[in-house]
Amino acid sequence: MDLISLFQQSPLLLVVVLFVVGLIVGSFLNVVILRYPPVLEYDWKKDYAEFTETPFDQSKPPGLVFARSHCPKCKEQLSAWHNIPVISYLILRGRCHFCQNRISIRYPLIELFSGLLAALAAFYYGFSWQLLSVLMLIWFLLVITWIDIDTYLIPDQLSLSLLWLGLFCSLFDLTISPAQAITGALVGYLSLWLVFQLFKLLTGKEGMGYGDFKLLAAGGAWIGAEALIGVLMVASVTGLLLTLLLAAFGLGQKKIPFGPYLSVGILVAYFTDGSLLDLLLL
Repeated sequence: MDLISLFQQSPLLLVVVLFVVGLIVGSFLNVVILRYPPVLEYDWKKDYAEFTETPFDQSKPPGLVFARSHCPKCKEQLSAWHNIPVISYLILRGRCHFCQNRISIRYPLIELFSGLLAALAAFYYGFSWQLLSVLMLIWFLLVITWIDIDTYLIPDQLSLSLLWLGLFCSLFDLTISPAQAITGALVGYLSLWLVFQLFKLLTGKEGMGYGDFKLLAAGGAWIGAEALIGVLMVASVTGLLLTLLLAAFGLGQKKIPFGPYLSVGILVAYFTDGSLLDLLLL
């Protein structure tokens, strides 16, 4: 029996395997989330220096693939077993093996989110091309979410890649039709752009960033225009509730990234097959 037949005949095995794969990918996503913003900043500064013909001597930050992981506090290089998803965090009791400084809980959480969402996708879609496509959506949104939380920026390289990937998948009936994907991308971008312009006109302030427009456009390319209403409702309600909760504990902040809430809404809309708005209005 080949592997494909085995997965088709044993959905539970596929779910378990995808959970493990998701944990492993989540470990790599942690690297991307941590290292990609400095890499982008380095490239921006280097391009600016070349354009303005000014000296540039900043050291290049570690890359995403080949640079070995190290403790951000003591800078000691980590061994392979220190990077086992979730398990190494539990064995080390949340502390660095070398300097005993605390390791952020976000690292195993991102690995768990990646694993659980991958398992959920396997449960919903089985062994199929659609499973592969939704895994790409999940992992892109996880990276976008945490980079936005850290930097209040959504890199165009991520949001636009996700947009084009959604349009590409629509050509093969993996998500929605090409016409629905194109319309969804247009509506996604223009809806938030109009809200941004109206808010700026009334208050003189910018209420959100252009990265949010592009992220919602990318979401529209995956789920279509109609589902975006539900996405915005979920994003707005979850954003408001979390803001109130943080304020109640004295953890309020002036700047609130909207990308994480949009990402949640897009994933919920995708997994509910575009019927999110119907569920919200029940």
